[in-house]
Amino acid sequence: MSKKQFQTDNIFSYFRAEWKILLVITISGIFYNFGLLATPFFEGKLAGCLLNILTGESSFRAMLYLAVIYLLTISFVQGMRYFKRFYVRRFANHVNCRMKKILYHNLLRKSRTELEQEGLGNLMTKAISDVDDCVEGMRKFTTEVFDTGVVLVCYCGMLLYYDWRLALICLMFPPVSYFLAEKMKNMVQRTSSEYKKQAGRLSLATMDRAENTLTYRIFSCESQSGTNYEKNLSEYEKSAVRANIWTTSFPPLYQVISMTGCLFILYFGSHNVLNQGWCLWDISIFTTFLSCYTRLAVKSSKAAKLFNSVHRAQVSWKRIRPFMKWEETPAGIQSGKSEMLTVKNLSFSYPSSKPVFQNLSFRAVPGQIIGITGPVGCGKSTLGKSFLCEFPYSGSIQYGGRELSDMEASERNSIISYLGHDPELLNGSIRDNILMGDTGDVENILHTVCMDQEVQQMEAGINSTIGSGGVRLSGGQAKRLALARTLFHRKNLLILDDPFSALDRATELSIFSNLKELTKDSIVLFISHRLYLFPEFDQVIWMENGVSVTGTHNSLVKEVPQYAELYRLQKGEPAHEA
Repeated sequence: MSKKQFQTDNIFSYFRAEWKILLVITISGIFYNFGLLATPFFEGKLAGCLLNILTGESSFRAMLYLAVIYLLTISFVQGMRYFKRFYVRRFANHVNCRMKKILYHNLLRKSRTELEQEGLGNLMTKAISDVDDCVEGMRKFTTEVFDTGVVLVCYCGMLLYYDWRLALICLMFPPVSYFLAEKMKNMVQRTSSEYKKQAGRLSLATMDRAENTLTYRIFSCESQSGTNYEKNLSEYEKSAVRANIWTTSFPPLYQVISMTGCLFILYFGSHNVLNQGWCLWDISIFTTFLSCYTRLAVKSSKAAKLFNSVHRAQVSWKRIRPFMKWEETPAGIQSGKSEMLTVKNLSFSYPSSKPVFQNLSFRAVPGQIIGITGPVGCGKSTLGKSFLCEFPYSGSIQYGGRELSDMEASERNSIISYLGHDPELLNGSIRDNILMGDTGDVENILHTVCMDQEVQQMEAGINSTIGSGGVRLSGGQAKRLALARTLFHRKNLLILDDPFSALDRATELSIFSNLKELTKDSIVLFISHRLYLFPEFDQVIWMENGVSVTGTHNSLVKEVPQYAELYRLQKGEPAHEA
C-alpha cells in the first residue's frame, strides 16, 4: 500500500495494509470454525452409537470407526486453528512494529517544548503500553471475528436446523449478555483511561526516583521521596483494581445469562425425545443440540468479553492518535554559504510570563564570535534558545535576509548548530556520540577539543561506552564531548552555551584557538559567565534586568560598570572603589 493510501491515524488502514495475512487468516479461520461443528455432531453420533451398542443394535467396530473419523476431522480442524493463530500473531506483530515506528518517528520530530508539555511519563506509557493495548485489541478482534462471530453463525444454523422453535427460545439469552456488555462500555473506558493516566504518573515518579537517588540520599530526603512514590503507587494500584474489576467481573455473569437457555433445552428437548414435542428426536440429536448450544453460550460470553478488550483498545487509540499523523521527514538541506545575521528589537517571554529580555539588537557576519554574558538569571541561555524557535519571539531574527521563524524546521536545522548548557549524551560509545550515525574522522575533532589523549588512555579508546548521560565521564569530559559533536556537525551559525565550563584556563585557551580556526567561516554566539576570552571576541552583549548593551569588550568596560567589575574580579585585579 502506498504512503498516500495509508492513513497512519486511521485504524482501518492498518488492517488494509496487512490484507495478504488477513486473507490467510480468513481462509484458515473459515475452515477451523466450520470444522468446530464436527465436535457436537460427533458427540451426538458417539452417544447414539453407545446407546445402540448397549441395546445390541450396533457393534464396537462402528464406535471405533466413528472415533477414528472424529480424530482425523479434529486433527484437520486444529491444524487450521494453528495456521489462523500463527498468522493472527504475525498480523499483530506487524501492526505493533508499524505503529511504534510511526509514533517514535513523530516523537523525534516534536519540539522539546511539546514533549515537556506532554510529560515524559505519559509519553512512555503511550509509546509502550498504549500501543501494545491497542494492538492487542486489534488482535483479539481479528481472532474473535472467526472464533466467535463465524462459529456463532454456524452453531445458530445447526440449532435452527434441528428445531427452529426451541432454537429461537434459547437464542434470546445471548443478546442480553451483549446488551449488558455494551452498557458497561462507558464505565470500562472511564476506568481504563484513569488507569492509563496513573500509569504515566507512576512511570514519571519511577524515573525521578531512579535518576535522583543520590540527591535524595545526600539531603536526607529518602523518606519524603519514598512517601511521594508510595502515594503514586497507591493511586496506580487503586486505578488498576477499578479497571480490572469492571473488565473481569462481568464475563462470568454474561456466561450465566447465556447458559440459561440450557434449562429450556432440557425441558423441551426431553419432550422431543419422548415424541411429545415439536420435533422427533433421538438421544443423538438431543446430545448434539445441547452440546452445540453449550458451546454457543460459552462463545457468546467471550464475545461480550471481547467488547471490553475493544473498549480498552479504543481508549489507547484515542490517547496515541494525535501522535500517529505521519509527517514526512524532509530531505536533508545542504548548508549554503554563510550569510549575515541580523537581530533587531528581539524580545522573548515564555507563555504567561513577563519578558525575559527586550529590544535586543545586533549584527554579525561570518567569521565573527559574539560573546553573551550577564548575571545569573539574566536570560543568556534563553537568548540562545530563542534562535531555535521553540517558542514564538517578538522582533526579528534574520539570517541572509530571511526570518528564522518563517523557515521550515529542516531549513533552520541546516543553518544552526546548538550546544545547550547541559550536554545531552547518549548511552553509547564516544564514537557514536560524535558521529550520530554519520561517518568521518573522530580523532581530529577530539584533538580540537583537547580530549584525544584522554580517550586514548581509556580501555576501548573511541569505542568506550560512556553510560547514560555520560555518567562515566567527568563534567569537563562530558562538556568537551558534547562540544566535539557540535563542531563535527557544525553549521553556519553556532550557538554555544557555556562550552568551556569545568575546564582549566590552559585547556580553555587551547580549545578556543582551535575553535577560531575551525569556525572562521561561521558565526559563533558564545554564551558564558567566564570572561577570560571576551577581549578576543568581535562583539560582546551584556544582559541584565531585561536590558542589553552591545559593543566591543573595551567599549563595555568603559560603559557598563558591572561588566568591568566582573572582568577585573575574574582577572584577579582589585575592585574599584565607588
